[in-house]
Amino acid sequence: MSHTETSGAEAGTVLTHPLDEFYRLAKRPLPGIEPVDGAALPEPYRSLLVHERDMTSTLGQFHGDDIGIKMLHRHNGGDAYYREVLLLAKRSQRQVEYGAIKIHLGQFPGPARDAITEAAAPLGQLLHDYSIGHLSRPSGFLRVECDDYIGGLFGLDEQPVLFGRRNTLYDATAQHPLAEIVEILPPA
Repeated sequence: MSHTETSGAEAGTVLTHPLDEFYRLAKRPLPGIEPVDGAALPEPYRSLLVHERDMTSTLGQFHGDDIGIKMLHRHNGGDAYYREVLLLAKRSQRQVEYGAIKIHLGQFPGPARDAITEAAAPLGQLLHDYSIGHLSRPSGFLRVECDDYIGGLFGLDEQPVLFGRRNTLYDATAQHPLAEIVEILPPA
């Protein structure tokens, strides 16, 4: 399978993790999520999601603004650090992404690890700031039925279909996973 295709069985497991972790902890059912071929995504979602770059720089370029972070929830689980966030365009404070991320802190040097746990900036910005070479490898693209929770985070009155992706960031040298991410975009 290419990185733009995913089987239905994967959609309920790999493609929803770590989003499923936050929904489980909040005792909320996951919204309807289906895999979709990246080539079938409407614009601007295809341009924003179907690539091998981090989302922080992609969203910053698209919105013509620096991207900030609003921490929603975080916890540790084994060797991983989980955080649920909203990314915001800094000047307008407009929500530009809802994300759930599992970060393998042991793969980061101390100062970067501290900045990650302090939620000082989005992970993509910290990778840049600390000169951490990385590869972005989306494993699937998502069609998400907006639920009350995500709709509320995005300030939506209606519950439109949303689009997102499941991505893994790898260390560019050793190819160890740095982070696993579900990224969901608001309506365009």
